[in-house]
Amino acid sequence: MRIHADLSLPAIVTPDDYRWVASPQAGVTRMMLDCVGDECARATSIVRYAPGSIFPRHAHPGGEEILVLSGTFSDDSGDHPAGSYLRHPSDSCHAPSSAQGATIFVKLRQMSPMDARRVRIDTKDPGNWSSIDGGAVCALHEHDGERVALRRLPAGQVLEYDRSMLVEILILVGELCEQDRRFPAGSWLRLPAGHHDGFRAGDAGLTAYIKTGHPPC
Repeated sequence: MRIHADLSLPAIVTPDDYRWVASPQAGVTRMMLDCVGDECARATSIVRYAPGSIFPRHAHPGGEEILVLSGTFSDDSGDHPAGSYLRHPSDSCHAPSSAQGATIFVKLRQMSPMDARRVRIDTKDPGNWSSIDGGAVCALHEHDGERVALRRLPAGQVLEYDRSMLVEILILVGELCEQDRRFPAGSWLRLPAGHHDGFRAGDAGLTAYIKTGHPPC
């Protein structure tokens, strides 16, 4: 399976494009954002766990990155409510589940084998945020040129990032605007290095997950 597989091309998915597909485990469905491979794939997706869903214990070659969007996601390390950011390094194992149900943003097989740090960050904790350029940033992870953070921007502010690198954006709250186009919460964008845009926060401001310096695949 190949979905938005060419990292040299822009890829944009909005909530109107969502098409949920069943996973091999009952109660777990996925919206694939990008994918190279079959069930054991390099992939980015939004995953929904129905209440009571349990996924068998499994390993993660190439690592796993998770942002909990709603509900509570659980695994061997505990219960992780909405706003939790997790990183499981390459070849780590866990048995995920959700008693009440959850929706998570997941990236699989996209970590450097040298990136061995486990990460657990509560992005709802004000202590994890710092003021910057009239907005705020919650730094999540940095390794070998890869940077991951949440950004909050006030209405109308331009979204600044390093355009010399591939960038990935998931809109969490508000809208991202580019001229006459608007990308609402739930939209995912992956833009190649050198892509020129005029992104700014919408009228109600913006909170977004932003990754730059995507590792080579």
